[in-house]
Amino acid sequence: MGILFGKHKKASRVTEQDKAVLQLKQQRDKIKQYQKKILTNLESERILAKKLLHDGRKEKAKLLLRKKRFMEQMLDKTDKQLTNLEQMTHDLEYAQIELQIVEGLKVGNEALKKIHDVLSVEEIEKIMDETHDSVEKQKEIDELLSGQLTAEDDDAVLAELDALVAEEEAAAVANLPSVPAEKGEPQEVAPTMLKEEEPSEPPPLPPKKAKKATLPKEEPLLAS
Repeated sequence: MGILFGKHKKASRVTEQDKAVLQLKQQRDKIKQYQKKILTNLESERILAKKLLHDGRKEKAKLLLRKKRFMEQMLDKTDKQLTNLEQMTHDLEYAQIELQIVEGLKVGNEALKKIHDVLSVEEIEKIMDETHDSVEKQKEIDELLSGQLTAEDDDAVLAELDALVAEEEAAAVANLPSVPAEKGEPQEVAPTMLKEEEPSEPPPLPPKKAKKATLPKEEPLLAS
């Protein structure tokens, strides 16, 4: 059982500043309760003094008013104490925020220092020099390759390139599917159909039928 309950407790995250802020807030709450009690007593003393004056007990009423005045002075003092406590509480809380900021800056500076140790100025200069040398070497290679061709060769290359582009465009147009024309719109005619068809020989005429010979009709002889 001792082994089970013998685990180390986690370190408390409550700091001395947190404890101080808590105590200040507790004192503030006590002062506010005391002020509330004074205000209640002031109202009671005032009502009682008014009643004593009504009963003709002026000296007694005067004594109560003196007591009331003393409590009002105490109320003013507690107001000042309350202001001081609240100011101290705010100062402590803000100091904690500043402490966290400083700790964050410290961690950031340490991380930045480690990065600077890895990327020293000498290392960066070495990398930049190597990059510059690589770029210059590539330029020399490009110049050597481009220097083997003359201006005429460049013109021939460009002309061949234009021809290839024209062939590709013509092939793309030829492969386009035909789109049926809508009613009322003229149908496009393929370029091959625009050529005039060569006149073909007329078909042979059918043979003419021979007409039958017609004999002249004999007129009847008249009786003499």
